[in-house]
Amino acid sequence: MSPQSSLEPFRIAIPDADVADLKRRLAATRWPEQLPGTPWQRGVPVDYLRGLADYWADGFDWRAQEAELNSHPQFRTQIDGQTIHFLHVESPEPTARPLILLHGWPGSVVEFLDIIGPLSNPRAHGLDPAHAFHLVIPSLVGFGFSTPVSGAGWTPLRMAEAFTALMAGLGYDRYGVQGGDWGSFIGPLMGGLASDRVIGVHVNAAAFGFTPGKDLSEEEFASLTERERGKLATAREWMAEKTGYFKIQSTRPQTLSYGLTDSPVGQLAWIVEKFKEWTNATKELPEDSVPRDRLLANVSLYWFTGTAGSSADIYYESSHARTLPEPSGVPTGVAVFAEDLAVRRFGERLFNIVAWSDFDTGGHFAALETPELLVDDIRAFFARLI
Repeated sequence: MSPQSSLEPFRIAIPDADVADLKRRLAATRWPEQLPGTPWQRGVPVDYLRGLADYWADGFDWRAQEAELNSHPQFRTQIDGQTIHFLHVESPEPTARPLILLHGWPGSVVEFLDIIGPLSNPRAHGLDPAHAFHLVIPSLVGFGFSTPVSGAGWTPLRMAEAFTALMAGLGYDRYGVQGGDWGSFIGPLMGGLASDRVIGVHVNAAAFGFTPGKDLSEEEFASLTERERGKLATAREWMAEKTGYFKIQSTRPQTLSYGLTDSPVGQLAWIVEKFKEWTNATKELPEDSVPRDRLLANVSLYWFTGTAGSSADIYYESSHARTLPEPSGVPTGVAVFAEDLAVRRFGERLFNIVAWSDFDTGGHFAALETPELLVDDIRAFFARLI
């Protein structure tokens, strides 16, 4: 990829007709009955979702969120036959270092809106300008405006190859990688592909390579700390009760896509459930952890781009390819928020972990829930790699 030949400036401009269609569909929703019982135990409660859908239709301002996204330079390019959308925010600081930020599912580039400023222009946010970053923030293949998908086979490894090519095409010879959820899987793969260029990988919401799976001996279990046993118990509960989405998206993403692409309330419920279950457990509602407008901006991006099926495809590809990160030796930093499952001793089998931070708050969507803590941890990690 050559920046001169293939980069195209990009602005989000959802047609008014699409916004009107969303409102029409929300108004025409056919609602199910609510089975009496504990709220959220069987899924998203009808009363809650109706209220959120009403706000999406009549209170939420998509244009304001669109304008905020468009306040940052965006581009699209072609890599390996695939359209790649990304934000490219260059720091005013002369010593800034390049950093690629990778989201996961059900996230998007919206996740990073509140950390772009502190990371790229720390001086303006009262932070030490010695630690500033030029930010590259791509939409994963099949997500948002990195569509349409060019074909089958877009595994996490292939995405890592594409993003490594993207950084090279932008002229970045030495750079850092940060990722959460699928980003925490793709990030270490980039480190393995380009260990001579990736100075370090920082992850949050890490699971791949950081949990024991089913193979844990009685002896090893006995050696776990109380905190590690708590993480393991949470992981086992998740496997027993909260993997329905994973099974469906790993096996039949196309079948799932019809309902979510046709019904905005279906898409909303599919995503908002994760913002309830994966955010801080002490919070009663998803918007107690993540601002409601940010949550809906994220859902809106899935809706307007029609990417319910293509974004789910990463589960299918990964489950069928069985790609696992290879040890790379690249320095790795891990931020573990309250609802995250990562355990250091398991991560150290694969990764060169040089920094580990445990937090008693926050959850899976750290850039949205606890942006200050995430920014501080990213800055501290890369500061030690100078």
